[in-house]
Amino acid sequence: MAEVQTDPGNQSGGDGNGWVNRALNFIEVVGNRLPDPAVLFLILMVVVWILSWLLSGVDFQALHPATGESIQVTNLLSGSEMARFLSGMVTTFTSFAPLGVVLVAMLGVGVAEQSGFINAVLKKLLAVTPQMLLTPMLILVAIVSHTAVDAGYVLVIPLGGVIFYAAGRHPLAGIAAAFAGVSGGFSANFVPSAIDPLLQGFTQSAAQIVDPQMQLNPLNNWFFTSASSVVIVLLGWWLTDKVIEPRLEGVAIDGDDEEMPEIRDLGGRERKALYLSLAVMVAGIAGLVAWLIPGASALRDAQGQLASFGAPVMRSIVPLIFLLFILPGVVFGYAAGTFKKSKDVIDAMSRTMSSMAYYIVMAFFCALFIAEFAQSGLGTLLSVKGGNALAAMDLPGPVTLIGIILLVGFVNLFVGSASAKWGLLAPIFVPMLMQIGFSPDLTQAAYRVGDSSTNIITPLMPYFPLVVVYCQRYVKGTGIGTLVSMMLPYSVVFLVCWSLFLVAYWSLGIPLGLQASYTYP
Repeated sequence: MAEVQTDPGNQSGGDGNGWVNRALNFIEVVGNRLPDPAVLFLILMVVVWILSWLLSGVDFQALHPATGESIQVTNLLSGSEMARFLSGMVTTFTSFAPLGVVLVAMLGVGVAEQSGFINAVLKKLLAVTPQMLLTPMLILVAIVSHTAVDAGYVLVIPLGGVIFYAAGRHPLAGIAAAFAGVSGGFSANFVPSAIDPLLQGFTQSAAQIVDPQMQLNPLNNWFFTSASSVVIVLLGWWLTDKVIEPRLEGVAIDGDDEEMPEIRDLGGRERKALYLSLAVMVAGIAGLVAWLIPGASALRDAQGQLASFGAPVMRSIVPLIFLLFILPGVVFGYAAGTFKKSKDVIDAMSRTMSSMAYYIVMAFFCALFIAEFAQSGLGTLLSVKGGNALAAMDLPGPVTLIGIILLVGFVNLFVGSASAKWGLLAPIFVPMLMQIGFSPDLTQAAYRVGDSSTNIITPLMPYFPLVVVYCQRYVKGTGIGTLVSMMLPYSVVFLVCWSLFLVAYWSLGIPLGLQASYTYP
């Protein structure tokens, strides 16, 4: 096994030359000196408690944009709040959305991996994908995974590491590329998804504060997000191959041998098992499509829509991922001989869950922190004060648009949920910009750029600790600083270039989406 590089001044490899590389190395070193992520979330929760106590009596003269009520910081150290915290601790943890998503999906993915099914699929995939196109292919798949809600976090990101490792490239570069596509390019997708009507609903409600008759199309940003997917793939490709992977050249892979993915040539029995398991997967997908097609399908919502958050199919994405992998995984296992009895399948699930123990511990403290931060009202206060400050500046149109993007990107470091954040900011930004001639469609597009670009550098994003765990499979010493320094170039380049792309897109008058406009009225 190779030894881990021990030079603390250059833990991400590279020659150390250039101010950018030195700055990233500094960020990595400082970040890795932070406490363990679980402890960090605990410390941050205590900080929120103290701040809530100090600020609870202050009148900030800020009104909640949705309710019109004065925003007050709640003292979380009061007796009643402490009682609420203790009595709700268990349900706060068990209802933490990413926890169930990750564990259920990983049960199916784990069976598919340990049966050898994923190994076989990747071997075939690598055989037909040119080496030079491996990075853009991975980022494109990561972008498309947004359609399946959180599938990218539990499926595409770890597979990015496996694919790069199998191709003889550094696995952390594959994880970084996939993470950049899944999370950094969250609003870049040419396939409509449930996030479109979700954001449109908040935007339309906010616009109706000024114009009660305003109606917006759920796909009002579709053309822009489709074009953005090309931008993100190209930027991510260049950054991965020219910036990130060269910095990782000196980082030794020191993961446990038994945990490392093994990509070997397929034997005759395995090839037959692969074709059979793929046939089962295709048959399952065909059956699902046949179930979805009828207008009265039980998987549609009451209005017959498939893409709404209320549609049963959108609420079943994780169980569908579970089935999509466990069925072909079991078939492959029995056909290839890696599974001989039902207990082998259960053992595969158990081994997968044992590898998730560290994530479960981190998820416990992460869930408590996020819940307490939301309860304190500090996030709401931060959003409203920032929006009001930007409005008071009265800047030119393009500068205002970029200001919105930067402010959203900053707030996103503290309030991760796209829907929760837009629910707070839309009633501020949308009416404010309508008054100076900006359409709600354009404001929403600006929000989406800012919301996506900084996802990948905030440890407060619920899936961030999970990505750290993925990295530790290959490099045990990976910490928060390692991941932040690795993803920071993506975040900065995406934020700058994507913002300029939106301004250029706007200047050229290219339609944003269906029934969308740039100006109001």
